[in-house]
Amino acid sequence: MEEKTSLQILLVEDSAVLADRLSELLNHIPGVNLVGTVDNERAAVAFAHSQPIDVIILDLHLRQGTGFGVLRALALQSHKPVAIVLTNYALPQYQRAARALGVRHFLDKAREFERIPEVLREIADDASATVAS
Repeated sequence: MEEKTSLQILLVEDSAVLADRLSELLNHIPGVNLVGTVDNERAAVAFAHSQPIDVIILDLHLRQGTGFGVLRALALQSHKPVAIVLTNYALPQYQRAARALGVRHFLDKAREFERIPEVLREIADDASATVAS
C-alpha cells in the first residue's frame, strides 16, 4: 500500500485564540503537518517563499496587511499552494475577489469552521490523484 505524503500547511490568522483552536484541530487530522502559524501579510509571504507549502489557510483581515495581499504575492510564485480563505467577512464581493486570485475554498469562520478537515481531505485526495496519474 502506498503511503500518502502529508500536506504541509501554513496558517495565517491574527486572532491568537482562533490560531490556537485551528492548530489543535489541524494537529488531529491524519496526513496534515502544520509547518507554521503567522499573523500578518509580510510574515506569511516570507514563510511561503522560504519553504514549500501545499496549503495556506488564510484570514482576510490581518494584524498588518491583508489576506488579499498574501494571495497576490503567492500568485507570482511558481509553486502555488492551495488557498483556503477562512474569514468572518464572507461577503460576495470578497468571495469573487478571492476566487479571481485562485482561491478554491472560501469558508465562513462562524458557519463553516467544522468543514476544514473535510476540505483538507479533498485537497489531499486531489493531490494523490494528480500524483497517481
